[in-house]
Amino acid sequence: MNSERLKDFRQAAYELLVKAKDATFELMDAVMTTRNAACLAEFSLNPLFHRQWPSVYEALQDCRPDRKKLMLLYLEQLQEEASSTEHVLVAIDHTAWGRPDAKTLQDRTHEYHKGVIIGQGYSTIAWIPEAEGSWALPLLHERISSWSSPIEKAASQLKLVCEQSVNPVLAVLDREYGNANWVLAQADIQADCLMRVRKNACLWSAPPAYSGRGRPRKHGQKMRPGDPTTWLQTDTVIEIDEHPGLGQVRVSQWLDLHFYRAPEQGVNLILVERMKPMSNGQPFPPLWLAWVGERTLPKRNCLV
Repeated sequence: MNSERLKDFRQAAYELLVKAKDATFELMDAVMTTRNAACLAEFSLNPLFHRQWPSVYEALQDCRPDRKKLMLLYLEQLQEEASSTEHVLVAIDHTAWGRPDAKTLQDRTHEYHKGVIIGQGYSTIAWIPEAEGSWALPLLHERISSWSSPIEKAASQLKLVCEQSVNPVLAVLDREYGNANWVLAQADIQADCLMRVRKNACLWSAPPAYSGRGRPRKHGQKMRPGDPTTWLQTDTVIEIDEHPGLGQVRVSQWLDLHFYRAPEQGVNLILVERMKPMSNGQPFPPLWLAWVGERTLPKRNCLV
């Protein structure tokens, strides 16, 4: 991004902050350039923040950013960098923020973070610009209310991004979304999804041909990733002799499976195995993934 384009982007983002724009914009710069901060007030010590420490709290209290227009601004930037047929890779995650002592905080919920805690949950959908590296651009970061759920919030965020994106969207998600609830929630969303799957999950193959008697069956054979005795015949097996980051890798795929509560939504089950053991001699745990989508899965996205 050249300097003029960066200036235009920052000015457009500044205008979309609506209220308390100056203090909020300086706080944003301070957050991005401060290595460590023990409390919010420490951001006021950053040379890019020209106000006194109370302005940090006032900016957060008064700012009312236009989140949808900010998301559109971000999408404009990333689409200028990609061809019209290239996937926009996004990640969706549910983060818990424990607030057990904030008894007057409205709408606290039970969240899971190394055990059940009282606090608030947040759903984030972020653009992942590179196959390697750790930085990402959050497109939406929203609280999950007590009358919603992580899956409902994630589905609404993904739908909004897909409606505004010119490029096809590929979403990657963790084990919380590798189930029938998510497959049903994203069924009408024009996006491909790659989800991690728990090894105790259960999937079924397509049912056998109708025999002509009784109600047609919805499910075929049952397969449990954690139980090799239930594994079906693989449809595809690919072996990579020397992956740059993982070494020798074997990728197995089972086509046209489904979760029990979503028999109409086809799922491809993928197993990624690292063939060389860890330094202690133990094998690496297998990685189970589920793919839902019409397009072909880019190989790099299941080997990151």
